[in-house]
Amino acid sequence: MDRTQLMQAQVLQRIAHALKTKSPLSLVRVGDGENLVLAQQTVWPIDAVLKEPWAVKANEGKKGLRLPNLPLRDAVAESIRKADIVGILPFGDRTIHAPDYLKRKLTDRVFRHFRIVPKAVCHACVNRMLATDPMFWKTLAGKRIAVVTHHADAAKRVIENRFRGIRVTLTYPFSDYSQMEQALKFLSDNRNLYDIALFSCGVNAVVLAQRTAEQTGKVALDFGKALHIITKGRPN
Repeated sequence: MDRTQLMQAQVLQRIAHALKTKSPLSLVRVGDGENLVLAQQTVWPIDAVLKEPWAVKANEGKKGLRLPNLPLRDAVAESIRKADIVGILPFGDRTIHAPDYLKRKLTDRVFRHFRIVPKAVCHACVNRMLATDPMFWKTLAGKRIAVVTHHADAAKRVIENRFRGIRVTLTYPFSDYSQMEQALKFLSDNRNLYDIALFSCGVNAVVLAQRTAEQTGKVALDFGKALHIITKGRPN
């Protein structure tokens, strides 16, 4: 599966090149939540998925989606297949708080099921690494940024206050899977207002980032909990 393994610096180089050449680029990431969404009625029965604490939280309205959701499963698989860079967890990962059986082993199983072979891979937590890398924000200086997350306006204020030369020119308050098509239309209709889009929308960000890059020709990153790191100083 790991055909082209990119280090953090190489991911940043690709982002910088895409911004410079105004080329589309999508970065998506696969962790325990994405694995569970992909596992629905494929490598796991639905009942087993629904028993997992992550799925319980999702069905309490805490993950921006509810399960079962087979249309999202298939959309996530398609977006991972099409994405330019896919973040996956290494074996023995300790960076995210989830049982081992929900991490890389399950990623490999669902990728085999869907016959997914990413174009290029990197560490799934590259978003957190980039968020704390001054070179990332230097690369974004002077660029127009779209932020798509639950508290998008608050995130805009924090980002602009914290990083010199950074302009958030578009925001979309995304909180739930039901907003998917509306959000994609908004980002497409307003494509002339931003150069790069950052998505912190849980599993939904996989689809949002890949499709935004595909539909608008922009750089689109599944930014995950990186916004929490920026605003709170920690991932959770």
